[in-house]
Amino acid sequence: MTTTPAFPPDHFLNRELSLLAFNRRVLAQAADESVPLLERLRFLCIVSSNLDEFFEIRAAGIKEQLKLGSHAASADGMPPQEVFRRVTKQAHELIAEQYALLNVVILPALAEEGIVFVRRGLWTDEQRAWIREFFLNEVMPVLTPIGLDPSHPFPRVLNKSLNFAVELEGSDAFGRSSGAAIVQAPRALPRFIRLPAELCDADYAFVFLSSILHAHVGELFSGMNVLGCYQFRVTRNSDLFVDDEEVKNLRIALQGELPQRHFGDAVRLEVADNCSPVMTDFLLQQFELGRDDLYPVPGIVNLVRLMSVPDQVDRPDLMYQPFQPGLPKVLTKRFDIFSSIRKQDVLLHHPFQTFSPVIQLLQQAADDPQVIAIRMTVYRTGTDSVLMEHLLRAAQKGKEVTVVVELMARFDEEANLSIAARLEEVGAHVVYGVVGYKTHAKMLMVLRREESGYRRYVHLGTGNYHPRTTRFYTDFGLLTCNPEIGDDVNEVFKQLTGLGKAGQLKHLWQAPFSLHANMIAAIQGETEAARAGKPSRIIAKMNSLLEPKIIEALYEASQAGVRIDLIVRGVCSLRPGVKGLSENIRVRSLIGRFLEHHRIFCFHAGGAINIYLSSADWMERNFFRRIEICFPILEPRLKRRILKEGLKPYLADTCQSWEMNGDGHYRIKLSRRKRISAQELLLQDMRGNKLNVA
Repeated sequence: MTTTPAFPPDHFLNRELSLLAFNRRVLAQAADESVPLLERLRFLCIVSSNLDEFFEIRAAGIKEQLKLGSHAASADGMPPQEVFRRVTKQAHELIAEQYALLNVVILPALAEEGIVFVRRGLWTDEQRAWIREFFLNEVMPVLTPIGLDPSHPFPRVLNKSLNFAVELEGSDAFGRSSGAAIVQAPRALPRFIRLPAELCDADYAFVFLSSILHAHVGELFSGMNVLGCYQFRVTRNSDLFVDDEEVKNLRIALQGELPQRHFGDAVRLEVADNCSPVMTDFLLQQFELGRDDLYPVPGIVNLVRLMSVPDQVDRPDLMYQPFQPGLPKVLTKRFDIFSSIRKQDVLLHHPFQTFSPVIQLLQQAADDPQVIAIRMTVYRTGTDSVLMEHLLRAAQKGKEVTVVVELMARFDEEANLSIAARLEEVGAHVVYGVVGYKTHAKMLMVLRREESGYRRYVHLGTGNYHPRTTRFYTDFGLLTCNPEIGDDVNEVFKQLTGLGKAGQLKHLWQAPFSLHANMIAAIQGETEAARAGKPSRIIAKMNSLLEPKIIEALYEASQAGVRIDLIVRGVCSLRPGVKGLSENIRVRSLIGRFLEHHRIFCFHAGGAINIYLSSADWMERNFFRRIEICFPILEPRLKRRILKEGLKPYLADTCQSWEMNGDGHYRIKLSRRKRISAQELLLQDMRGNKLNVA
C-alpha cells in the first residue's frame, strides 16, 4: 500500500539517515585530539552501542517493512527499499571509519601511553605459556563446542553474543567429518584479559579473549585439523510486541515476550574480515541474511566491551577531570528539604548540580511521620537504585506508596519487572499506567500533613530517576510545593491509577491530551506576533525533532519572520535555512562530555518569556502515544537561570556545536578567536566561577 503524505516530502529529512549522521558526530569526538585519550575510546564504544540499537530497532523495522512488501513512504517521501539502500551504504562507511580510527589512531596512541593490546603474533614465549594456562583453567571448562551434523543442527545464537565459526578437516572418534563447528563464548567470560605485569614491558597489557580462543581452538577438537577460526556476531530484531487489544495482564504478557528478544529475526551479521568466503556464505544462509547485511570488520566484533577499559586502567590523566556537583544556595547548609521547598521553588541542573536533593526528598519522606503518601513514576532507575530502597522503606513503615512502573521502557523491562515485584512484596501499590501509552513523565509527589492542612511537595524532571545517569546527562529538575502544580500532578496520577475523564489542568501540558495542541498554539502565537510587527522569538532544546505538524508550524513561523533557534542533539527531520521555507531557522547539535538531555521550550510571548521543561521530544510518539507532561517555570529568577544555563551557552558554543544545513549535513562550528564550550562554562559556574554569556 502507498499513502499520500500530509505535507510535501521535500520539507523533511529521513529519520534513519539523520540518526546515522548523529553517530558520525559522536565518532568525531573519538577523533578529536583535544578529548582525553581514554574518553576518545569511550566515544568510539558509544558509537558501537548506538549502532547496535539502531540495527535492533530502526534497521529491523525497515527490514520488517520490506518483508511485508510495504511501499509506504515516510514523511520524507522515501520508500523503505530506498531507505534500506542508503542506510546500508552509510552504515558500512561509518563502521569502516570507526575501525580505521581504532586501529590506526586510538590503539597506537594507547600503546604510546603504556596501554597495550598484545596481538597474537607478538606474544613472547612467557606470555604464550601464561595464556595457555589461562585458557586451560579459565576458558576451556566453560566452552561447549558444537560440531555441525544431522544430530547437531546450527545452534540458536543469542543476540549480540560473541561466537566463533570453526572450519575443520578430518574425522572424529565416531567417524564424523562435517567440516564445521560453532563455539559460543559465554557472556560471563571477560572479552579482554590483563597479562601479569612481570610478563610485559607496558604498564597495562591486555589480550583479547578472541585471540586466546583462536590460538587454542584446536584443544577443543582433538585429533582434527583446524583450517580456520572466525569471530562472528549477529544482531537481531529486539523490538517487543505486545498486542494492546488482546493482552489481559501486561506484566504476564511481557514476561512471556522478553525471553524471545534474544532470538528475534537476524538483521546484521558481523564477521572478522579474514573469514573465508565459504564460511561467510554459510553463516549468511543460516541467518537468512543477504550480502547487504554483512559487515566484515578488521578487529574484534564487539567494540562495546572496550567500554570498561578506562575503569581497569589507573590513568586519570587520560580521562576527563573529576568534578564535584554543586548545590543551589538554598540547600548548601544542613537543610530540611521540606522547609527549603516551602521557602522557594528549587531548580536543579544536572550533572552540574547534584541529584542528592531528590534522594533526600524521598529519604526524609520515608522517615517523616507527617508524610502520608508518596507517588512516583518509574521509567528507568537502574537495578540498584537508592530511590527504590527509600520507597521500599516508606511502604514498610505503612505509608501509602503508589508507583507507576513503565514495563515497556525499552531494554529496561527486566529491571522494571524486578522493581515492581519488590515493591509489591512490601505492600506498595504498583500499577503499569495505561496499556498502549508509555508512561514517560517524570513525576514524584509527597503528601504531607501540616498545620495548615495537607501540602503536596513535587519533583518534576526532564530526565529519569536514575542516580547514575544524572552524573552524565544534562537535565533540569524542579522541586516545588506550588499548590496549583501539585493539583495538576495529582490529577495526572489519578488518571494513571484510576479511571475517568481527563480533568482540566491549570499549568501542565499533558500528552496525549493537550501537549501537542498547546505547543502548536505557542508557536502560532509567535507567528501572529511577527506578522503584526511585534517582537517574537522561539528557542527550543531537545533530543529529537520529527513530528510533521510541529515542523510545518515552525516553517510558517519562520516565513512570518520569527527568529528560531533549535538545539537538537540527535535526529532532526526539519530542513533549516532553506530559502522561502526556513530562512529564519537555525539548527545545531552539541556533542560533548555530557549527553545533552534537556527538553527546554522558550517563547517570547509578548515579553512574558514563557519557559517550559519536559521529558518529551517533538516526536509523534511523545505527543500521541505516551503519558508526558510539560511544566512551566513560573518564578522569574528560575527563568533567568534556564536562559543563562540551559540555552544561551549552547547558542554561543564554538567548540562542540555542529550547525546543520538544509540537506541534513552538519558542520562543526569552531572559532580560533573566541573559544566557548557550553559544558565547560557550566562546570566552571557550578564551581562558583561567574558564568559570562551575552
